Amino acid sequence: MTTPPDSEHHEEELNEILRLRREKLDKLRANGVNPYPYRFEKDSHIPDLLKDFDSKLETEEHTGPLFSIAGRIHTMRIMGKASFCNVRDESGEMQVYVQRDRVGEAAYEAFRHLFDIGDIVGVRGTAFRTKTNEPTLRAQSVELLSKSLHPLPVVKEHEGQVFDAFTDKESRYRQRYLDLAVNLSVRAIFRTRAKIISAMREFLDKRGYLEVETPALQPLYGGALAKPFTAHYNVLDRDFFLRIADELYLKRLLTGGYEKVYELSKDFRNEGMDKFHNPEFTMLEFYQAYADYQDIMNLSEELFRFVAQTALGKTEVTYQGKTVDFGKPFHRVTFYGLLKEATGCDLLEADARELADVALKHDVAIKHTMGEGKILDEIMKTLVRPNLLEPTFIYDYPLSLSPLAKKNRFDSRLVERFQPFALGFELGNAFSELNDPLDQRERFEAQRRLKDAGDEETQPVDEDYLRALEIGMPPTGGMGIGVDRLTMLLTDQSSIREVILFPQLRT
Repeated sequence: MTTPPDSEHHEEELNEILRLRREKLDKLRANGVNPYPYRFEKDSHIPDLLKDFDSKLETEEHTGPLFSIAGRIHTMRIMGKASFCNVRDESGEMQVYVQRDRVGEAAYEAFRHLFDIGDIVGVRGTAFRTKTNEPTLRAQSVELLSKSLHPLPVVKEHEGQVFDAFTDKESRYRQRYLDLAVNLSVRAIFRTRAKIISAMREFLDKRGYLEVETPALQPLYGGALAKPFTAHYNVLDRDFFLRIADELYLKRLLTGGYEKVYELSKDFRNEGMDKFHNPEFTMLEFYQAYADYQDIMNLSEELFRFVAQTALGKTEVTYQGKTVDFGKPFHRVTFYGLLKEATGCDLLEADARELADVALKHDVAIKHTMGEGKILDEIMKTLVRPNLLEPTFIYDYPLSLSPLAKKNRFDSRLVERFQPFALGFELGNAFSELNDPLDQRERFEAQRRLKDAGDEETQPVDEDYLRALEIGMPPTGGMGIGVDRLTMLLTDQSSIREVILFPQLRT
């Protein structure tokens, strides 16, 4: 098996590069060059300059309009009286031709001997094409804007094998600045993520929703079944919690008189990490007074379609080789109907022991502390969700799994809740929101009993929220959407860490 070059030799080589770059820095300063100037007058982005390039070409006498670009040097080809380099800015890359007779002898010698791959430079010059027809900027001046003292990762060969120091996922996540500097495809992921978030805002703003901000640090967590992070608030001498959801604060605003609200926020859950879960994540939550879960189902279908079209320019989404179309109507299927298809059993009346037997029969891992709702959820996660490829709404969930949802108007054993899925992804959660304060108190008390039995992921009793319901909250439909997971789906990324700029990692 071929192995990479000896790590000790690599360390010695790196130390020598660092020493040489520090020497170059000292020489630049000794020559009166500030290697970290304050600003540069940049008038062109490289993609804009390359567009309709032939209309911007210099004349045969090397005269023409001057353009100024700035970015990082990614390649250098040093020759005698003229040299080439490639400069990469935020969204494009361009060749630069540097001639001694054009930039001056002192500047050219500095470029040849004291500039390095990785340096950030500003270039002013005219546009022309080389003999090989390459769009190029003929430099009139080259200015060092930031001296790079540490080399960029580069592809190396050893015994016929290629080793790229920056395809290693662990290194990429820990040093995202290098990942972005050398991998343009990674930059594209986060551009799409920004488009997704902007599209969500645009969609809701146009429909009269008000964007709000609620506390990230809360005296009592709630709005989801999750374990929180705890922090001690020194000035108040009491423990607070990082929010696990925005829900209970946003619904307080409906009691206060707003009718449509939303928030894009960071939430935190003190749980495990895998390809779909990160302890810190981004959520969109929105609530609409005088609506129910059917209204929100229709609205969210429009939302997903709009976001895909806006972020990707199309409604077809390809993930890991499989393609679905968000432009088509979503499938709508019931929770217990899907479970019956998967297990062959009608589980609506099953108690915890019977559900545990079904889980065991189908190799579904559960804990002895789990109640009926959690066992049902694990069966669903294991046997059903991975097979939901087409965009699908699962609706009418068990009462025991949904302490904040309104009971189904036709069957009190169920709640009016739905979740959207596509290509195996759980994309959100939505309810006809429970606004009966007496019913809500009973649900909270049931959650308290589960916690006393050992379940760490329960909803605590929130007296202030109950008081808000007692004052009166209108009938309401609400939804939460996982922004990170939706971004994974729309950018075809198999891990949530690929769509979070600085994910948490184990040490």
